[in-house]
Amino acid sequence: MTHDHDLVLRPTEAQREAALNPPPGRTGGDLVVETLAGLGATTVFGLPGQHALAVYDALRRSDLRYVGLRVENNAGFAADAYGRITGEAAPLLLSTGPGALTSLAALQEAAAASAPVLAISSQVPVRGLGGGRHGYLHELPDQAASFRGVVKSVHTVRTASQIPSAIAAAWQSALTAPHGPVWVEVPQDVLAAKTSIPVVTGVDATPEELVPRPELTAVAAELLARAERPAIVAGGGVVRADAAKKLRQLAERLDAPVVTTFGGKGAFPWTHPLSLQSWLEDRHTTDFLEDADVLLVVGSGLGELSSNYHTFRPRGRVVQIEADPGKLEANHPALGIHADARLALQALLETVPERSDPTAPERVRAVLERVRERIAGQDRTLEQEVLGAVRRALPARSPSFWDMTVLAYWAWSAFDAKAPNTMHSAQGAGGLGYAFPAALGAAVADPTRPALAVSGDGGALYSVAELATARQHDLDVTWLIVDDGGYGILREYLTDAYGATPGDPVTELTRPDFVALAESFGVPGVRTTPGTLEADLTAALASPGPSVVVLPAVLRMFAPTHTG
Repeated sequence: MTHDHDLVLRPTEAQREAALNPPPGRTGGDLVVETLAGLGATTVFGLPGQHALAVYDALRRSDLRYVGLRVENNAGFAADAYGRITGEAAPLLLSTGPGALTSLAALQEAAAASAPVLAISSQVPVRGLGGGRHGYLHELPDQAASFRGVVKSVHTVRTASQIPSAIAAAWQSALTAPHGPVWVEVPQDVLAAKTSIPVVTGVDATPEELVPRPELTAVAAELLARAERPAIVAGGGVVRADAAKKLRQLAERLDAPVVTTFGGKGAFPWTHPLSLQSWLEDRHTTDFLEDADVLLVVGSGLGELSSNYHTFRPRGRVVQIEADPGKLEANHPALGIHADARLALQALLETVPERSDPTAPERVRAVLERVRERIAGQDRTLEQEVLGAVRRALPARSPSFWDMTVLAYWAWSAFDAKAPNTMHSAQGAGGLGYAFPAALGAAVADPTRPALAVSGDGGALYSVAELATARQHDLDVTWLIVDDGGYGILREYLTDAYGATPGDPVTELTRPDFVALAESFGVPGVRTTPGTLEADLTAALASPGPSVVVLPAVLRMFAPTHTG
C-alpha cells in the first residue's frame, strides 16, 4: 500500500542530486540561510555582530534580501510590521548578548500584538552554553532564559544537523495561532564550522490549525440566536486571522452592534450602521456593552484598554473566542472557545440563524451621538482637526504606524482605519520608538503604497538613527513628528496625578531641529502648521522615498470616563 506521506518523503531527482553533491565551502550559516529560503522567506531584517558573521557571509551567497537597521530594537519593530503586513514569519537576525537583549522590547510588542517574528540569534561557542563563566565576549549565564518569558517558543541549537529542524519548528510555532515571536539561537562555532550536510531543499513547517470544539460553538450559536440585545467586541485576533469579512457577515446576520478594540482597528467598517467604532474609553460605550444580554468577544482578552481600565462589568453572558489560552476567561467568566477567530466565526456562520433587530442601528447612533456631545464639551477642536487632516491626507489603503503619543491616543478611539490591517500602534506592550522602524518594515513588505509613521518628539528620538536606513533603502515612508517639547502624554499624567507644573524637567526635552536633522540624512523635511498639515502631508506621501513632516503643536488628551 502506498501512503501519501511516502510521496512527500521521497526526494525529487534534483533534491537527490543536490544532497549527494553539496557545493564546497558551506557552513552552518549557509544552513540557516538555506532553511529560511526553503521555508519561503524572501527578506530578512537584522544587525550584524561578530558571533553571527557566518550567517551574513552566507547571506551574500543567497537570493534573500537583507534590510539592515541601526538598532536591534528597531530591527525587531521592522520585522514585526513586515509580519503583520504579509502574514509571513519575518526573520530577524541578531548577535549574541547585548545585541540580542536590545531586541527584547520589540519582541514583547510582537508577542502582545501576535506578530510572527522569527528571531535567530548567535550564541557563544558550544562549550560556553549554560555556564556564563568562560569569559566569552557577550556571554550570558542563560541567554535563552532572557527570552523565554517573552516569546512563544525557544529553540537552542548545538550541532549543525539541528539547524534546519530548529528553524522549521520555530517557523511553525510563529505562524500557528496565536501568531507571535519565536527565538532560535545557534552557537558561533556551529555557524562558522564547515559542513558536509546536504543543501536544504525541502522544509515542511505547515502551521497547525486551531479548530473550535463543535459542542462549544453549538452552545454559542444557541445563545446568540436567543439573545435580545447581542453585541460584539472585535479585537486584534480578528485582524491577525484575516477574519474581518466573516465578522461582518455574522454581525449583519445577528443585527449585532460591533465595537473594535484599539488592536482590532479596521476589523469592522467604521461607518457601518452597526459600528460602535472604537470609543472604549467612554462610559456610554461601556454601559452599552454591559447591557448586552449576550456579548461575543472575538480575538480579545478584554485587557486594561479594552475594558475601559477594568471598569467593564458585563451583566449578560459572555462568549469569548480567543487563540491564546492564557487570555481565555482571564478577566471575565465566559463560554471560552479556544480557537482561531476565522475558524470559529465560520463555525458560527454555519449554525446561527438570522435574527432581525430594526432598533440596533438607532441604538448605535444614540451612543455615538452621546460620545460626540461629550467630546464636543471638552474644547479639543485642535486635536480633532489635526487627526482629521491626517486621515484625509493618508490614502485609504496605506498603512499607518503610531507611537505612544497624544495623537495616537486620539487615533485609537477616533481614527477610521478604513480597512483591516492598515492601522498599527504600540499599544500592545506600550514601548516608545515603534512607529518609524515599523513603517520601514511595512514599506519593505509592500512598496506599492506609502506608509505613514506618527511619533511625538520624545518617541522620535528613539528612532532617528533609522533615517539612515530609510535613505539607504529608499523606503517610501513619511514620518509625522508632533513636536510638543517633551513627553506630552506623561506630562499630562504627571500633572493630573501628582500636580507637576509646566516646565517640569522630568517630561521636558531638548530636541534637535528635526527638519535639519532629516535633511542631514538626505531625507526631505518640512515644518508645518495645523492649517497646512493636510497639504504638506499629502505632498510628502505622494513623493516617492522617505520624508519627514514636523508639526510643532501641544495637543491634549480628551478626558476619558471610566465610571458612571
